[in-house]
Amino acid sequence: MNQPAVPTSRHRAALAFIFVTVTLDMLAFGIIIPVMPHLIVELIGGSIAKAAVWVGTISTLFMLMQFVFSPVQGALSDRYGRRTVILISSFGLGVDFVAMALAPALWLLFLGRAVSGICAASFSTANAYIADVVPKEKRAAAFGMLGAAFSVGFVLGPALGGLLGHWQLRLPFWVAAALSLVNFGYGWFVLPESLPKERRAARFDWRHANPFGAVALLRRYPQVLGLAVVFFLINFAQFSLNSTYVLYTDFRFGWGPQAVGYTLGLVGLCGAVVQGGLVRRLMPKLGERRMIVTGLVLCVAGYLAFGLAPTAALFLLAIPLFCLGGLAGPPAQSMMTHLVDPHEQGRLQGALSSLRGLAGILGPAMFANLFALFISDRAPVRHLPGAAFVLAALLLLAATLVAVRTTRHVAPAEAHADDAATPTVPPAVGDVLASEMTSPNPAEQTR
Repeated sequence: MNQPAVPTSRHRAALAFIFVTVTLDMLAFGIIIPVMPHLIVELIGGSIAKAAVWVGTISTLFMLMQFVFSPVQGALSDRYGRRTVILISSFGLGVDFVAMALAPALWLLFLGRAVSGICAASFSTANAYIADVVPKEKRAAAFGMLGAAFSVGFVLGPALGGLLGHWQLRLPFWVAAALSLVNFGYGWFVLPESLPKERRAARFDWRHANPFGAVALLRRYPQVLGLAVVFFLINFAQFSLNSTYVLYTDFRFGWGPQAVGYTLGLVGLCGAVVQGGLVRRLMPKLGERRMIVTGLVLCVAGYLAFGLAPTAALFLLAIPLFCLGGLAGPPAQSMMTHLVDPHEQGRLQGALSSLRGLAGILGPAMFANLFALFISDRAPVRHLPGAAFVLAALLLLAATLVAVRTTRHVAPAEAHADDAATPTVPPAVGDVLASEMTSPNPAEQTR
């Protein structure tokens, strides 16, 4: 027998909270980006060369923690509920930012970033929450809204961090702590649980709550495994931007920090428009499969334009084209949630976050070294400083072929009578907001 449909105001309030959670978390992380290297220089005594090594090490550590702990959080949320995991993570982030703001030594800052990586793994739980409360035919739009939240944080966070850091080097850490703790308080009173006890996993299994055990879940669903490969290649390719954008645009076009900041802001703005607006509008017209393939093809074209553009003007014109590639991610993620049982949504999102973390561990070094090789005297092909972007395009071309083959026999998401009843959200702890939420994106990892 179907359960009664969720009251619209609760549904919207739950989505609004998840959107705010991701936005505030991205703001909190973005705020510290401009000041982290300078704080490291201060803690080690002023050596920029040594600081550069530590910045890379700390970044790798953060992604390693994401890789290891995302499936742990996903499995915990399948067993104990989404609300508990999200709130504990938000509180943990707030306390951790306070500890980093007070850190008198590098090892404490190092430890703080490890804890941040663990707590930030709650992004996987936020995605599982979306799968719980949103009907199948609307999930792509909801995942697109989360992509828009990433873009908002990407645009505003570093700019705000640079402004605050100009006044006081550790001030951005205090503001990041405040944002996380405010989010915890907001969620304590507003966020309802999305996963009823009868739909939870029977037990927490350590064999599945690890990156390698999470892959076993993907292997049980062949179509999900294929889409996960697409998801990994999208994220892996994005690190060509993360690793080479600043140096490449300086080498090719002579752009300084101000020009880079403006153009990255444009990337974030275009990404927010695509993820928050176009995904929702195009899904009913194109459907998930065609939108995945369309987004991947556009992203291939965008990367090729980045790598081969002979002038700065053509490079700028390629930014909107590249950002249209953001059409692919939300429907791919949505399609995977259709194919996995409700009590395994957390494990699925944890596995996907682990793949994103693995891309973050392997991608930066590979693309950075490729860029260095092709601007050196040992370059196998002359006049191709954008080789990293060309490789990214080839990876996404492979992703396109995998997507076409994998989704060939996947039934499209349609509205069914039981879909409206599936997202069950019990009463909130306090008052709920009735505001409707109306707004990874290739832009999300370009810093």
